[in-house]
Formats: sequence, structure tokens, C-alpha cells
Amino acid sequence: MLSCSVKPDFNECTYSPKSTSFKLWAPTADSVCVSIYADGAVQRGFGGLSTADGGSDVSSDAPLVTKLMKKSSGGYWKTSIDGDLMNRFYTFRIFQDGRWLAECPGINAHAVGLNGRRAAIIDMKATDPEGWDQDKAPELGGYDDIIIYETHHRDFSKSDDSGMQNKGLFLAWTEDTGDTGIDHLVDLGVTHMHILPSFDSDGDEIANPYNWGYDPLNYNVPEGRYSTDPTDPYARIREFKQMVQSMHRHGLRVVLDVVYNHTSTTGDSNFDLTAPGYFYRFNEDGTYSNGSGCGNETASEKEMMRAYMIESVLYWMKEYHIDGFRFDLMGIHDIETMNAIRAAVDDVDPSVFIYGEGWSAGSCAIDGDRLAMKAVTYKMPRIAAFGDEMRDAVRGPFFDDNVGAFLCGIPGHEENIRFGILGATDSWAAEPTQMIAYVSCHDDMCLGDRVKNNLQGPESDRQRAVKLAETIVLTSQGVPFIYGGDEFLRTKKMVHNSFESPDSVNVIEWKLKDENRDVYEYVKGIVAMRKAHKAFHMGEREMVRNAIEFLPVEGDCLVAFRIDGSVCGDSWNDIYVAFNGSSEDRVLEVPCGDYLLTAYDGNICAADINVDGKITVPRLSALIMSK
Repeated sequence: MLSCSVKPDFNECTYSPKSTSFKLWAPTADSVCVSIYADGAVQRGFGGLSTADGGSDVSSDAPLVTKLMKKSSGGYWKTSIDGDLMNRFYTFRIFQDGRWLAECPGINAHAVGLNGRRAAIIDMKATDPEGWDQDKAPELGGYDDIIIYETHHRDFSKSDDSGMQNKGLFLAWTEDTGDTGIDHLVDLGVTHMHILPSFDSDGDEIANPYNWGYDPLNYNVPEGRYSTDPTDPYARIREFKQMVQSMHRHGLRVVLDVVYNHTSTTGDSNFDLTAPGYFYRFNEDGTYSNGSGCGNETASEKEMMRAYMIESVLYWMKEYHIDGFRFDLMGIHDIETMNAIRAAVDDVDPSVFIYGEGWSAGSCAIDGDRLAMKAVTYKMPRIAAFGDEMRDAVRGPFFDDNVGAFLCGIPGHEENIRFGILGATDSWAAEPTQMIAYVSCHDDMCLGDRVKNNLQGPESDRQRAVKLAETIVLTSQGVPFIYGGDEFLRTKKMVHNSFESPDSVNVIEWKLKDENRDVYEYVKGIVAMRKAHKAFHMGEREMVRNAIEFLPVEGDCLVAFRIDGSVCGDSWNDIYVAFNGSSEDRVLEVPCGDYLLTAYDGNICAADINVDGKITVPRLSALIMSK
């Protein structure tokens, strides 16, 4: 396999009015050329502009100029083309093993034309919206203050009742609608907006408008599907920045979902069309390793791949003002790379939050001890992983939608709920902020559907179960994560993996907010309580260990604990929390005295009560009170 020992430099295009210079890292190529086009759209096909064996051109237009590049040190090829190339498009093509490979925009394009097959030469300053140089993320006290909300651009705004004009587009986030859209998030009280992959993904940006985005094409360019004009390289960039700017103005930080673990295709990906084989891992028989379940896995441990990931993350921070990154299948990447990314990010902005899926979708062609799996999260300071133990304990296992758990009154899940309450600090997390507390996300049934599938009973019981589940999440010492629309029982028509489903399945129907207003107001109340009281987000392992004690209970499906708020300086000194997942009311023994009742029987309240040593915890609900 090719190895590399050079100073990484992915600046592939440098413009000036007199000439534009091009540079490509293609260490195994025998020859490299760059072509300039007037049009950014590829007329036919998506496998590159030319066939891999150098056969017929699959584009209807010819290049304005094609120029051979000169080989330089470290595997780089360079050339320059005279004249003003502003707003032109370019591709690279390498000759190797006796054949010309397909054209591609390189691996580090910062602007592209329709469908991302040609890179664009543009004035990036012209993409900055008014006031962009003054744009600033809202202040963040610490990672324990974070409350994440995950959604997809199209899901969030596409429905007829969304009240937004730019449905399914970046600009939908710039619209004030009162009770939907970005105003909804402000009212709910979340701090971080996690948007599904928003970089340029594979496929036809006009003919196939729906895509989750987990099929990467160009990692450093916004996706055209969410712009008002996918053919305009400026539009997708400017409108993405307008979206971020709007979120910051509304007090929200923005998390970008990044998918560096695999590419959409093998053999004709931008990586393989510039440095064939280098950026991937391979099995002993020479086939692509497939830890992603998508046909390949990238090799983060290799110098240039690691450097590429670091540079890409920093680019999104500096150019687009991104405040956090969620790493898809983080367990495919190696620990050293994740720590290197964290260190590079800290040099720019330590408040940027990094978390990911601490697993892979299959075995990886690298020593497992090197991988950034959930079990070794403690080896990656200030990087978080999803706590699926609590997720499965609350609502049932990911791989079987027909099996319920705590919410269905099924015993045996209490320990994993206690595990989640402590933020995994008695296991794989060094600090509670390294565990993402959640019960559903995009690649699963939404919470309301899952409860409906498993819990027999009236609609009111489904509402009670959702309230209970979100209370468990929001009173966990981990970082809480809400899947968009769960707070008012959105539905995906019982589809588990809806990445190929139409809008009729995926969109959030905002009318459900009115129909389930009681659930929404309850979740909003728990969010407000968490933000107001440090006892529910202490942020430090030793505080958590010293402040929380689990109470003895009788029977199954009842978890109760006491928080000593004085440990973290909370105004609530003696807090009692109980979760009853059973179908019957339960009795909890607590010290006698006067209490402030905050959550009871599925309601947010502020009632003074006197307890004589015992209090009833109603079925399928949470109790929160302070003494």
C-alpha cells in the first residue's frame, strides 16, 4: 500500500485575476491534467465526466482548455492557467496503469456546480451575507449546559402546515413563523441544532430532492438540494451561511453531522480518482473493508486522511461558523485521529462540541484496540458518544421494534436507566458530558411510533410514556438529545429506517403540535427546569458521584434517586426524582416534610405539599420534587 510522509496541503485552487494555480495530491499518477469548463452542470450520468477507461465523454459540453500538470515533490502535481477564470469550473483527471481515470473535482473543492461533479472558481467573500463578519455564536457556559435537537432540513419545514415559505431549504431557518420552525426551537429552549449531513452528497440534486446525506461526495461544500438554485455555486454557500447566522441570532448553536467514515461509491469516488487505494482500508484479499456497511471504510490512521479530516473540520468552523460536529460511525475512526481533531478544534474554539456514534456497522480492517469505540470514550477527553444502553432500557432494542422495555412495564431494565442517570460515569465515560442521553434519533422509529408499536392502551398512555421518556433523558447527567418532533409525537408512519421514504413519511406535521400541546408544554417545562438547576447537569464526575444516591424501592419498573443540590451550589438542596414505568401506581418512601412539587402525574406544576413519609408515584409517569 502507498504510504505518505509529506506536509499535507489540500489547497487545490488559488485564484487571481491574471492566472489561477492548481495543485493535486496524486502520488501514484503517471500524468495529471486539469480542465476548465464554462458550465458547472454535468448533463448525463453521475460516475464522473468521462468513463474510467478513457472512453466516450458523457458530458454534452467540451472543456474550454485542458492542461497537463507538472509533477512536484511529495506526490503533488501543479500548474497554472493564465487569464481570469472567475466563475468557471474545473476538474482533474489522472493517468495511471495505462488508462485515464474519470474526471473529478478533487477532494477539497470549496464550491461546485450542479450535482457536485465540477468544482467552481468563485469569490468566497461574495457568499458572505450582510453582517457575516460580526456573526457570533451564543455564549456557552459549559458542555453540561447543552441540550441538542436533531432534525433534517426537509423534514423540518416541508409540510404544508409548516408556515415557512422556503420549504425544505436552508432559508427556512431564517423565517420567523411564531409557533413553528426556528421560533419553536427558541420556545422549547434547546441550545444546539443538530442538522443531518449538509455537505454535498451524491445523486441528482433536482430530480431526487430527498436524501439524508450519508453518501458523501464533496465534504467541504454545502448540499445543493437545500438551496434555492442548485446550479448556482454561490447560492448554496450564501444560504447556508444565512441559516447559521439566523440560528446564532436566535440563540442557537449549530452542529454539523459529518460522515468521514466512508464515501458514497468505491473506485470512482473523488478519493479513488486522485490517489487510488490510499484513503481506504482493505481486507487481506484486496477487497474494500466495509466497516460502514456502505461498501467501504476510510483509513483515518493514514497521515493524509487524518490531515484531511482535521482540515475539513477547521474549514467548516472558520468559513461557516459551525459550533459542533457529530461523527457518523465514529467507531470506524482511530482514537489518535479523534484526539488530534479535538486538539486542533481547541486551538480555534474550545467551546465547539464533538460527539459521535461509538460503534461501526461491521468489522474494520484495523486493530480494534485503536478504534474510537464507545467503550474507550474515556480515552478521548471532551469527546462524547451516544448512550444506547439507556435508550434501549427505556423503549426497547434498536434491532427489534416489536420488543418493549421500561415504558411497557417490562422489568430488568432499571440498572441501565440508573447507568444513564449517572451519565455513564461508572463505565465508559470519564465525565458525564461524554454521554449523549437519548431515546430516539433519525435512523430509528421516532419515539411516538415506537411507543405506539409496543404499548397497548389508549392514546393518553402513549402521551404519558413519551413524557416519561423525555423526563428520563432531560434529568440524566449526560448531554440530552431530542429527535425533532418527538416533543409533540411526530410520526414516520411506523417506518424504522426512512432514508428512502417520501415526504409523506418523513415530514414533521406541525398540526401535531396543537393536537399534543400538553406533551409539548410538559417537555418544554422539563427543559426549563434542567436549565435552571445545576443539579440536573453538574458536568463533573466527582460531583455526580457525591450528589446522587439511588433510593431503595419495592418492585420492578421503578427507579428513584435523590440529588444533594448543595454539592453543586443549586438552590434546590434536596431533590427527589422517581420514574414509574409500570401500569400501576407505586409508593415511594421519602423523608417527612414540606416539598415543592415540580413534575407529577404527567404535569408540570409548582405546588407546595407536605409528605408524611410516603408519596404515590402514578403509573407511567415521573415525579420530581425538592425538599
